[in-house]
Amino acid sequence: MNIEDVQFDANGLVPVIVQDAVSGQVLTLAYANREALAKTLETRQSTFWSRSRGELWVKGAISGNTQEVLEVVLDCDQDAVLYRVIPTGPACHTGAETCFHHPVTAETVPPPLGEVLEKVYRTLRSRLRERPEGSYVVKMHDAGLDRILKKIGEEAGEVIIAAKNGSREELAWEASDLLFHLLFTLTELGLSPQDLARVLWERNQQNTATGAGRVPPV
Repeated sequence: MNIEDVQFDANGLVPVIVQDAVSGQVLTLAYANREALAKTLETRQSTFWSRSRGELWVKGAISGNTQEVLEVVLDCDQDAVLYRVIPTGPACHTGAETCFHHPVTAETVPPPLGEVLEKVYRTLRSRLRERPEGSYVVKMHDAGLDRILKKIGEEAGEVIIAAKNGSREELAWEASDLLFHLLFTLTELGLSPQDLARVLWERNQQNTATGAGRVPPV
């Protein structure tokens, strides 16, 4: 992105939408001037202009809840910017993961799968770190990796049966159990949903470029 293409407003600012690059969740809306945007591109850390304090601020400089910027995207009208980031800690000053946590509509829809997997992953890490009494995750962890792997085999079998039965509800339930225990295994071995996303993305890019290869086609 070329800063010269950005259409700053009369106050020299442009709105910045910050999005979790892994889950797709919108984290916050802030503003940047030319200097803040240039610093973001240089350091790859979310940098904004504080309208209340009248100064630059780097997300996490005080709290430690930093945001590594993977990509900066300019919108079609060139008057809004998107930061796609890897957050370390919550985005909101209240401690919430996102600043958008006050539902206005009465009904809600499930968030995207990537966002849900990321939340489950963070919960798994929290359970293993804090070890709350009565936790299923702690119990399975203490039983050892082989017990978790056995559970994956059991759940895979349940998925096959559900699919053969043609039951969509049963299949969704069993597939969710399988995904949970697969994510549990990844967490035990130090992998995250982002690692899977990277592999799948690279495979997709290879298949798009070559149309063939040893990787599974998409």
